[in-house]
Amino acid sequence: MKRQTRPADIYLRFLQLAEAIRGLPSLPSLDPLEERILALVARAGKEQQRLCVRDMMAKEELGSPATVHNRLKSMREKGWIMLTDTEDSRRKQIELTQAALLHFDKLSKCLVEAAKGS
Repeated sequence: MKRQTRPADIYLRFLQLAEAIRGLPSLPSLDPLEERILALVARAGKEQQRLCVRDMMAKEELGSPATVHNRLKSMREKGWIMLTDTEDSRRKQIELTQAALLHFDKLSKCLVEAAKGS
């Protein structure tokens, strides 16, 4: 008799697959705050919204401006994000790097694979 698949099984399979790709050589890992920042940058990019450093530093839920600034600097050094110029040279827009986009592509494949296995 075949075991019935629960919706949670799909998510757990996704987590298992996602963990496996984290073991592959790629970008350096992120701490939990950097993960949150990455998600904000990714969502803003997907929604075609501009997100500048000043906007990110103003988000109180991420911590002090100095903390956010340090995390953004770390994420740039790790290759997850880049800063691009805007019409105002004093403002820098935060965008995902090509390597970060490829990482999201891999995670998407994991999600599709997990859903197929149900």
